[in-house]
Amino acid sequence: MDVASTTKKILGNVEKVILGKRQQIVFSLVAWLSEGHVLMEDVPGVAKTMLARALAKSVGCTLKRIQCTPDLLPTDVTGTSIFNQKSSEFEFRQGPVFTNILLADEINRTTPRTQAALLEAMAEARVTIDGVTHDLDPPFLVLATQNPVDHEGTFPLPEAQLDRFLMKFSLGYPNLEDELKMLSASRKQHPLETIGAVVTKEELRACQKATRSVKIHEKVQRYIVELVHATRRHDQLMLGASPRASLALFRTSQSLAAILGRNYVLPDDVKRVLAPVMGHRMILRPESRLRKVTSQDILDDILQEVPVPMIDEAPV
Repeated sequence: MDVASTTKKILGNVEKVILGKRQQIVFSLVAWLSEGHVLMEDVPGVAKTMLARALAKSVGCTLKRIQCTPDLLPTDVTGTSIFNQKSSEFEFRQGPVFTNILLADEINRTTPRTQAALLEAMAEARVTIDGVTHDLDPPFLVLATQNPVDHEGTFPLPEAQLDRFLMKFSLGYPNLEDELKMLSASRKQHPLETIGAVVTKEELRACQKATRSVKIHEKVQRYIVELVHATRRHDQLMLGASPRASLALFRTSQSLAAILGRNYVLPDDVKRVLAPVMGHRMILRPESRLRKVTSQDILDDILQEVPVPMIDEAPV
């Protein structure tokens, strides 16, 4: 399966709607190919919802959206069993989680109980209701958003659930030229109405399988583990990254290399995905926060500290 050409079609299609955000679109594709999930922390109105809709349309996938509010119940996400008086049996009514792309808007506004309802779906692509397990239709991707500005009435995601998200990043504001192009493109109709499917779900599934065969040299594997271990001994961190972070770096590096048209991973691939994969998996010390130290500062230190391996040739 030619992952590079397939993802290039999706990238080009999504960029008709989302202007000037190629890196973030690539990260979204990396997460999807790695069968992981994305948390986008950003201010309102920067096209987070539009990104999810454009990805779904590009692959001909189903998309469902849940607006996370304090009164949202777990069954509002997963579904519930309803008694049918005619058949005298309980029937399962699927919740919005039964889709290909689930957009959980402002996930930190709903209660921890409802946040936890997504854990099994995100980790295992299935949900269990009344003792019965229901598999979700692949490819399955959760795109969750949260607003970093308005913290009133929110329930911050616990570290255990943050760790379930493969990548976390922000879209950010567009630059002046891209915002002018956006106005021009939206003059007659919304750009989202002009795009359709360019790839099938089956092709995307084949790409997901193909990325797993991307080779990683033993030296690059050691580099990944050394980066993760460096977070555990950093004096500015109260808690470093878990072994799940090593697996996440491994998978995302494979996916990025495949998107770039290679069947092997370079250290530069690991560096490129390091911040979105690792930034939300570390807990800073309170005194570090007071000194305005950020996760990015720490990752920059670690990249300077850990020597980059020299790869003479691609792994066989």
